[in-house]
Amino acid sequence: MPATTNPEVTESPMSRLLRDVAPSGMIQRSVRRWILRADAGFLLVASAGGFTVDVLGSFFALGPEARLLHDAPGAGIGLIEAHGLAFIVGVVLWRAAPHRAWHFAAAAVHILLGTANVAFWEFFLAADLLSVGYVTTALHWSFVVLQLWAAATAHRHEAKLSPEAAALRA
Repeated sequence: MPATTNPEVTESPMSRLLRDVAPSGMIQRSVRRWILRADAGFLLVASAGGFTVDVLGSFFALGPEARLLHDAPGAGIGLIEAHGLAFIVGVVLWRAAPHRAWHFAAAAVHILLGTANVAFWEFFLAADLLSVGYVTTALHWSFVVLQLWAAATAHRHEAKLSPEAAALRA
């Protein structure tokens, strides 16, 4: 008797993700979209939290950044700009199509943000935000790897499409 699929049993998101990665290492479009969306979600959440802490420290002398910004209130501009722009990039990545160029753009954003975290690690120490530094920096570099992997496989996958099919997917 042939095996039948139970319609009441739904497939988990992780099962779908693993199913969509071909044995050849190529990533299907749905997985690349998921990578962009996960990346966007991280940027939206982390930047909103950072922006909130920046505003509280810069304008209300509250929170972990308050003591750092007390003697240099103008320093808050860089923090607010960085977290605000990261939020905007998160919105853009959420809407982006899973094309190679978007994966490279996302990787470049995380290279910048991850490098800034490492270069200014003393800030996390002085603000007593070391755990935030570890988590965000690790996620920035994880997304660099994921986005570059997605970009590399997107190129191979999209190269097999006819010009007409590629134009329809754009």
